[in-house]
Amino acid sequence: MASSAANSLKLTQPFFPNTSNSSIKLSPLHLSFLHSSSTNQTTPRLQTSRSNPIILNVLKTAVESANISFSKTPSLDSVVSTPKPTILVSEKLGEAGLDLLRSFGNVDCSYNLSPEELCSKISLCDALIVRSGTKVTRQVFEAAKGRLKVVGRAGVGIDNVDLQAATEFGCLVVNAPTANTIAAAEHGIALLAAMARNVAQADASMKAGKWQRNKYVGVSLVGKTLAVMGFGKVGSEVARRAKGLGMHVIAHDPYAPADRARAIGVDLVSFDQAISTADFISLHMPLTPATSKILNDETFAKVKKGARIINVARGGVIDEDALVRALDNGTVAQAALDVFTEEPPSKDSKLVQHENVIVTPHLGASTKEAQEGVAVEIAEAVVGALKGELAATAVNAPMVPAEVLSELAPYVVLAEKLGRLAVQLVAGGSGIQSVKVVYRSARDPDNLDTRLLRAMITKGIIEPISSSFVNLVNADFTAKQKGLRISEERVVVDSSPEYPVDSIQVQISNVQSKFASALSETGNISIEGKVKYGIPHLTRVGSFNADVSLEGNLILCRQVDQPGMIGRVGNILGESNVNVSFMSVGRTSRRTKAIMAIGVDEEPDKETLKKIGEVPAIEEFVFLEL
Repeated sequence: MASSAANSLKLTQPFFPNTSNSSIKLSPLHLSFLHSSSTNQTTPRLQTSRSNPIILNVLKTAVESANISFSKTPSLDSVVSTPKPTILVSEKLGEAGLDLLRSFGNVDCSYNLSPEELCSKISLCDALIVRSGTKVTRQVFEAAKGRLKVVGRAGVGIDNVDLQAATEFGCLVVNAPTANTIAAAEHGIALLAAMARNVAQADASMKAGKWQRNKYVGVSLVGKTLAVMGFGKVGSEVARRAKGLGMHVIAHDPYAPADRARAIGVDLVSFDQAISTADFISLHMPLTPATSKILNDETFAKVKKGARIINVARGGVIDEDALVRALDNGTVAQAALDVFTEEPPSKDSKLVQHENVIVTPHLGASTKEAQEGVAVEIAEAVVGALKGELAATAVNAPMVPAEVLSELAPYVVLAEKLGRLAVQLVAGGSGIQSVKVVYRSARDPDNLDTRLLRAMITKGIIEPISSSFVNLVNADFTAKQKGLRISEERVVVDSSPEYPVDSIQVQISNVQSKFASALSETGNISIEGKVKYGIPHLTRVGSFNADVSLEGNLILCRQVDQPGMIGRVGNILGESNVNVSFMSVGRTSRRTKAIMAIGVDEEPDKETLKKIGEVPAIEEFVFLEL
């Protein structure tokens, strides 16, 4: 950032004449960093309230080298000195983090602010640090009037920050994703052991004056199977500790590299296999649209009879009413919960009051060591952002020049949607490790900057089932953290150089596919798309051609190529009031096999999809959300 700022400032002789008495002529760019002195309206003065310190240093150096003197003006050091930024801390933060912040700026620790009080204070602040209790809404960004430069979330989840509004108002959002990993894992193991041995219930019984040894007979952990649902930082640490307790550990995570799991002695399996074979199920998945209420009546019906549930991740991944029903009918023997859909839960919550449930008030990260670590991590990220540095923990998209967005806008949409389609075609528990992106373009490869497109493909692949927020800044870092290797190839084709890209192809290797026809001759999942009339289209699936607009959702069917297929499937969708927006059929040769791609505005229900699968000529199909 420093280099770009310096390069954008052309400090040439006309702007700074080499005479001490010359009048100063400043370009519009310089003027944006200047304002008039209150004592002398004709005397330029460097603006210090909200200027970029890098540019101020450049200007200071230029002024000194040009030997310019200012009459009736303070010394140069006082002119260009930048006031310390104001950092509002709205929730309790560890002292080590506060000390770091105080060494850089003016720190205002104001806790328990109402939304109105926060909006009132925020226009005087350059940075805001929150935990999970403060809602940073669009109204907050509007009230900041452009002054707020960074929001820091002391922790992982950023559900309480309006990322879209932050990006629109040019505010960077950073979080602290690593410091509380061990604390959360330890709490998961503590709940696991306490649940197995009825520690909480026995403690309450004794404090009530009872001695009920026979009632609180527990179960042993050694030899039992633990399913870790989400094999990221916390999940893998839970697995390590459970192995030390003599448990057999399996895991489900579409991104977990198989070699990393094997190194710990963990088997990666499918979701259904994990929940149907485990004695204990420990949840460590993020809350996303794909994981919301993923444990529900349907999934509880598949779990092993008498399974026990531990959740130190996000409350929303469990349908709490369904869990109460599963506990009541004995499908689930016990549950140990640290997080809830609504926090704090209601005092009369059936789940909290259930005799077979032990609960804690979101204590996963609540150790002295973790709190200090989170405080330091978020303080470093916020200070770095205020200095103009872009951290790997940035979770919202950076500002992109308008001319670049104008040209790449439709291809950005295409890239993300191809990534989303590709990841939904992956089956099995082996994890995604290798992705290849092929760009076909008439432009010379050296003149095609694909960083933004690669970031959007990465975003499409990772975000649907991950808590990570991917952007141009952190895409490569996030992919590396997930064990995802993304390679690129540029192929020059004979098309118009007016357009940056002719087509984009995404290949995922060494994985199984939910839709076998998406596999290429080399055995990789392969899909390809183009932009037509400004709209992204899917143009190839595996070895089959297609031509369907990537709007709404998508149904792919492999069928015997025969008359009437379009009508039969169309009638099924029509009877269920599902509107077809686009449909195309691609085949390898006449009257053999064909791929039918159907764009639909609504998501068909399970019964409708079942009817499509029962059409005799349809050999396989898959529904994909865009």
